[in-house]
Amino acid sequence: MGQRRKLNGLRIVITGASQGIGRALAEAAAQRGARVLAAARSDSLLTELAEKVRAAGGVIETIHADITQRSDREAMAGAALRHFGGVDVLINNAGIGATGHFAEVSPERLRKIMEVNFFALVETTRQFLPLLRLGTTPAILNVSSIAGKRGIPARSEYSASKFAVQGFSEALRAELAKDNIDVLLVCPGLTQTNFSQNMLEQKAALQLDHMRGMTAEAVAEAALRTLEHGRHEVCLSLNGRLIVLVNRLFPRLADRIAKRKVYTLFCDEIKAGGPQLPTPVFVPQNVASKE
Repeated sequence: MGQRRKLNGLRIVITGASQGIGRALAEAAAQRGARVLAAARSDSLLTELAEKVRAAGGVIETIHADITQRSDREAMAGAALRHFGGVDVLINNAGIGATGHFAEVSPERLRKIMEVNFFALVETTRQFLPLLRLGTTPAILNVSSIAGKRGIPARSEYSASKFAVQGFSEALRAELAKDNIDVLLVCPGLTQTNFSQNMLEQKAALQLDHMRGMTAEAVAEAALRTLEHGRHEVCLSLNGRLIVLVNRLFPRLADRIAKRKVYTLFCDEIKAGGPQLPTPVFVPQNVASKE
């Protein structure tokens, strides 16, 4: 467990704040009396968010920022200093996804997902560490996923990016204990947002129904309670916790369930001999010619 904290008066930076979980986090944090800096790429959605929060009496500032760009990350830190004099909490929420089986998608897609979900998160954290060290009950809250606890078929790249966030968070938690900075992790399952519509690509044979999941507001409330109580890690939804529990206690069973689902979806293709993938071409390198 980390520190307990009251959000009233705290200075909170939220990435990916224009819609979905990020927007719900910004609204709920402002309702609790936090001073919010909302960062995202959509100016129009940020304007809508700011108008709504201010109409309800909340304190919020917004900044157009692409967290994959160093100049934008620096601008975010500068805005936090300019508007609030510093930062107490950084919420790394921005992320993207895609579906489709690994062998059938491009390497560029994997790099894009890792760039946003992992590398940008890491570098945003690095940018804000000097300010957090001066903050009040400082914390970093990383929004991960149940897919970062158990790999999901047809979502291998997204799962890999969230596993990376998990490992980074665990290591950083120990490193920053000396600075009294909490590193917290919240892992939602399916959430009722536009995440699926905003994916880079959707090529999975089975599309998950995000509208059956938790609301973005419920995820935001759980995340803010995590901050208030200083809980190191929280997995959300009954189904999400069940997946994590089965994977931890019965990993072979979890593997069998995942394999069975894939076999069921592709039974006809498997009987036909599998998908027609490009034949690899191997070019020997530095092979001495025979005389």
